[in-house]
Amino acid sequence: MIEILGPTEVGTARETGAVVATILQALKSRSTVGTSLLEIDDWARSMILEAGAESCYVDYAPSFGRGPFGHYICTAVNDAVLHGRPNDYRLADGDLLTLDLAVSTGGMAADSAISFLVGESRPAESVAMIDATERALAAGIAAAGPGARVGDLSHAIGSVLSEAGYSINTEFGGHGIGSTMHQDPHVTNTGRPGRGYRLRPGLLLALEPWVMADTAELVTDPDGWTLRSATGCRTAHSEHTIAITEHGAEILTLPR
Repeated sequence: MIEILGPTEVGTARETGAVVATILQALKSRSTVGTSLLEIDDWARSMILEAGAESCYVDYAPSFGRGPFGHYICTAVNDAVLHGRPNDYRLADGDLLTLDLAVSTGGMAADSAISFLVGESRPAESVAMIDATERALAAGIAAAGPGARVGDLSHAIGSVLSEAGYSINTEFGGHGIGSTMHQDPHVTNTGRPGRGYRLRPGLLLALEPWVMADTAELVTDPDGWTLRSATGCRTAHSEHTIAITEHGAEILTLPR
């Protein structure tokens, strides 16, 4: 399903995006050396409830996971990249942590992910990888607007990632979002320009470039959810929800 929203619905999604961004930034500031992933999940639960929002994850049971997910946020550390199911692991100095959060308010969802380094250590490879996903996300957003094709966004994202030296996995990528978290169209992280669905004002998209340092192959944890790099290399992931407007794209999940 591809959902085109009216101005009131986009306004509600804008407020949802602000909730997501606020929670992610608060969780980032709390995620220090010694913090457990289950603590982060519990903080997320409390913040979601305090905001009057609903989790898009806790009861989520898609075909690609061993559902329901059962937690309020995805926490991926180092070689984990997507759908990281929180556990009792405690963060160490230099860990690369990705937090991925989606909530709904007023019937409209928003989805965002941030990757960052914990503690004082700053491994150069990890810094470069995070930077590549953030630049790819910015390129995808810059390519979005009324009349653009999905392939234009995919090409913009993939060009940045490829030029940075990363192989690109196309199993998971961006997606439509609105009254539900995952909708069509699928936005792969590489593609051909001029192809695919033509964007219209009122369309919401969650764009999410992610990479693994030396592979494009994923493996699934025994938990049935957490996806890791097949080689054990580090990974990074950046995501924003955007709204297509008459004049371009508005980022709904920017920190305010």
